[in-house]
Amino acid sequence: MEVTVAKSAGFCFGVKRAVDMVYKCAKESDLPVYTYGPIIHNEVVTGDFESMGVKVLDENTDLSSIQQGLIIIRSHGVSKKIMDSIEKCGLMVKDATCPFVKKIHNHVSACSKNGDTIIIIGNKNHPEVQGIVGWSSSERTFVIDSVEEAKAFFAHKNEKICIVSQTTYNYNKFQELVEIITQKGYDINVINTICDATHERQAEALMLAKKSDAMIVIGSLTSSNTQKLYEICKKECANTYYIQTIDDLDVTKTQAIHSVGITAGASTPNKLIEEVQKYVRNEL
Repeated sequence: MEVTVAKSAGFCFGVKRAVDMVYKCAKESDLPVYTYGPIIHNEVVTGDFESMGVKVLDENTDLSSIQQGLIIIRSHGVSKKIMDSIEKCGLMVKDATCPFVKKIHNHVSACSKNGDTIIIIGNKNHPEVQGIVGWSSSERTFVIDSVEEAKAFFAHKNEKICIVSQTTYNYNKFQELVEIITQKGYDINVINTICDATHERQAEALMLAKKSDAMIVIGSLTSSNTQKLYEICKKECANTYYIQTIDDLDVTKTQAIHSVGITAGASTPNKLIEEVQKYVRNEL
């Protein structure tokens, strides 16, 4: 049995930075520690934080009810409105927003102030995208995630348009949607904000899926980048399995397989990847 683990599988730079920050604060802070939203999309990691006393806040939390504490902004980032609200409460803040996401906030903020229409290529329900939308001051701010939405988009003749992307978006789909909008002849400034780690992870998963009898994709079901890895692998390898832990892996479905590829989302701990790799080697 040949088992190959993608070199890019596991924590990306931004996620590792955020996770390390929470662990450090949970161990060293004299104040109660909170994260605004789950710090990353991985229940194993967030469960570990919970056991250390870290609590999760959301948009329904009355921040004024928190007398003291340290709030860590999740790696996906938050809107300007939320950031301002936290700071006004006088609470200590540490910002774990991925630097690549922060760059998008700055682009969107600057371009919208110049009067540009903003298009964000991404999933409107994803917290990263919701945060990006919140840094635009333009009423003409759109989130586009499908060919149909791209074809339906309309702008006036003199509008200037700034296009950015969710950092974990599928690179090929991003290009497809941008091409549809570009063909309309608008004045467009396209800023490809898909991070290099995401592009590399997707490209490596594609190559691995092409040469493997089976693919295992590890990550949370709520992880956007893991879902995209699964979609990419499934197109090339029919025997592709999306799991969160080894408990989700049905060995009976993987009999008579000679080569297995393993990849994982950006929020998947290395320990979990190693457990799956060891399990596959020993059981199949």
